[in-house]
Amino acid sequence: MTQEELDALMNEDIDMDMEEMADEAAADTIEEHSEELFNSIDDPDGYRASAVHSWPPPPPTDDNKMVHQLDDVTKESEEKATEIFDLIEGISNDLTDSQDSVEEINSVLDANIALFETLCTKFPHVEAFQTQLAQNKEAKDKNASLKDMMESNIDTVMNIMDIMQYQDIHRQKIERVINVMRALSTYMNHLFSSKVDDSKRVTSAVHLPGDTTADIVSSDDIEALLASFGQK
Repeated sequence: MTQEELDALMNEDIDMDMEEMADEAAADTIEEHSEELFNSIDDPDGYRASAVHSWPPPPPTDDNKMVHQLDDVTKESEEKATEIFDLIEGISNDLTDSQDSVEEINSVLDANIALFETLCTKFPHVEAFQTQLAQNKEAKDKNASLKDMMESNIDTVMNIMDIMQYQDIHRQKIERVINVMRALSTYMNHLFSSKVDDSKRVTSAVHLPGDTTADIVSSDDIEALLASFGQK
């Protein structure tokens, strides 16, 4: 063996040792992070139990389909939001009509006040004119307060309609999530698609070398699992 071949062999051994050290360091890092993640769980035993009890997953019924449920949420949300907008619009219209009525009443009160002020000037000793003048002025003050309250309520209704716009924004966000989920579903279907039909595939091995009885799932177990999906 020449010196060059010996040097090449030594360099190869060093590279292999470095790769093994890097693999060991990566494995130690993964194990360390796994332990930290597991230790961060408040109830490890409960976590294990929940993971075990979550299998088998629920059957793909309408109540468990995520996109189906989100579609129902967006549909009902839009319907209810439309109903609320209709009710708010009705309240706003009633308040606007009431404002017009308040203005008409205010005009009548102004005319009455002018009339009774004239009568009180000409007949200062007639107490009835003085009483009617005071009552009309009081009614005008109450009418002004009522007008202010209606204007405030109209502003409140407008604020409610502005806030309700967020309902539509949230619906659009959910629809965007639905579109992304559907796009991912289509992508995964294309990704795992095959030119070979499943019925023409070679039957998979039931048992592999090294399997124990506890690791083996029999055909009866698989059929029972599939039957449980149909019953739920």
